[in-house]
Amino acid sequence: MKKPIITIERQYGSGGSIIGKLAAEKLGVSYYNRKILDLTAEKCGIPAEHLESAEESVPTSFLYSLLISANPTRAMEDNLPLSDKVFIMESRIISELAEKENSFVLVGRCGSYVLEDRGCFSVYIYAPQEARIKRCVDDYGISPNKAESVMKKADKRRETFFNVNTGKSWQDKDIYSLCLNSSELGDELCAEIIVKSYLEYNKKFAK
Repeated sequence: MKKPIITIERQYGSGGSIIGKLAAEKLGVSYYNRKILDLTAEKCGIPAEHLESAEESVPTSFLYSLLISANPTRAMEDNLPLSDKVFIMESRIISELAEKENSFVLVGRCGSYVLEDRGCFSVYIYAPQEARIKRCVDDYGISPNKAESVMKKADKRRETFFNVNTGKSWQDKDIYSLCLNSSELGDELCAEIIVKSYLEYNKKFAK
């Protein structure tokens, strides 16, 4: 039996991507974040930078995306906005990876929804605004004058993308297996907690 996949949703500036990579290294499994976009671009024959602006943009509707995902046809997909096409293509790539690999860590891209039937250990990484702004400035090199604005816009895009595509609330901690405050715990400890919790979860998953 395949093991559940770790999916991570994260507030901008919370360090979710770094924590996800650390957890993957500790578990010895693959880590997917931007690589999903690169694979999508390769499949579409479109440069990744052209797709990046469409990724996590506002999709058309949850029901329409669900219909297309379940019963795709070339003609129907051609009529969709690029944001919807990117989501559908990424969802297929994620599902294909889940078939090929025993387990991996996936950051963003509505992973817990896409892999709902496959089984996943879903994590939400968050932090207070002040801590996230500090990381944006210190680690991401964003200007102190722009950090808060960039952070809020990124969170809004992620929240809308998740809510519309899944029919759930991105910030509802009840929908996740584990929620961690990276400011209180630090990146390394967050990764360790994810690994230990995942291993315990995997025992129940295997039963």
